[in-house]
Amino acid sequence: MADQIAHSSPTDPLAQPLVEDLIREYDERYGTLFSANGARDEVFRYPPEAFAPPDGAFLLILRDGEAVAGGAFMRYDATTAELKRIWTRGDLRRQGLARRIVLALEDQAAELGYTRLYLTTGFRQPEAKGLYLGLAYRPLFDPALPTELYGTLPFEKHIGLLAGKPGTAPVKQPAASREAAILAVSSGKAAAVAGGVQSHAAQTETAHGRTAPGQTPQDQAFPGQTPSGQAAPGQAVQGQTAQARTVPGQHAQRHTHPEGRV
Repeated sequence: MADQIAHSSPTDPLAQPLVEDLIREYDERYGTLFSANGARDEVFRYPPEAFAPPDGAFLLILRDGEAVAGGAFMRYDATTAELKRIWTRGDLRRQGLARRIVLALEDQAAELGYTRLYLTTGFRQPEAKGLYLGLAYRPLFDPALPTELYGTLPFEKHIGLLAGKPGTAPVKQPAASREAAILAVSSGKAAAVAGGVQSHAAQTETAHGRTAPGQTPQDQAFPGQTPSGQAAPGQAVQGQTAQARTVPGQHAQRHTHPEGRV
């Protein structure tokens, strides 16, 4: 039976191998470097609604009814989606599954009107670094320097109506030492957790690019409720459509990533 790319959710039983294996692998590679509670804090930092339309998506590659790869994206700002949770089952790596899921996420993000993708990966994940460089993502760091001086490695890529446009976001500056880089990342994560997710009222105001009073686009977050018509877990991706975030003739503004977002 051919592999199927399907809509899912972090709470879908089909997605649990992805969720638990990500936690296991992140803990093996990073332990408590970035959080006293390890990877579980990071994996469950965002609510499931963050990865649902109209602002996000959570996709699985299913083979014989089981998840063999997956990934997601969530709203980053009015024109940018952030890739998260890219995963391939350990015994099926080096078969192009991660590439397939990233390309599927790019297509889904473009359908939702995004024109730019942003992501970070860890300094102990060279295969992930190679994946994104191979898919023409622009590194927002100096690849010639030791990756441990960055803690996390940011990338960007234009998609959809702006596909092929060179990136212009500023390059992240390296820390003076590995310890300083880890401290900076840990502080950023702690600040994000302490700040919490915006209230549902504020999220509603900021949905679809509408900025709430007193907010900048970088302050906006995903809406807290799932819209009617959302694809159910396990439903095939094909045929999904969505409203674009930009109108003809409108140019997307350039956005830089906040230092605290890791």
